[in-house]
Amino acid sequence: MDKDQALAFAHEWVAAWNAHDLGGILAHYEEDFEMTSPAISRLTGEASGRLKGKAAVGEYWAGALEKFPGLRFELLHVLRGADSVTLVYQGVLGLSAEVFHFSPSGKVARAFAHYDLP
Repeated sequence: MDKDQALAFAHEWVAAWNAHDLGGILAHYEEDFEMTSPAISRLTGEASGRLKGKAAVGEYWAGALEKFPGLRFELLHVLRGADSVTLVYQGVLGLSAEVFHFSPSGKVARAFAHYDLP
């Protein structure tokens, strides 16, 4: 992944979230992608903190968008890996970082969210 691709993904992803465009958010992901986040455990009770597939994650994110009507992300930094991107941003849960691993198709296959939670 080159710098321009990483920046394009970052800006598109943040814009979709800030527009509360669930379809636009989900368009970045494979059908069977896996999401891991401590917020999943807190908000759903799923002890593993892991959800798999667009349907499950889409339902979870729809609930988050409803719960946080003022949800907005401020992109702070973009870090690039070989087949991954890490976004550092300020969000409703404070300072946050998400690591996105891309499949050969160019869509996200796995994502790992990290928050400065108490």
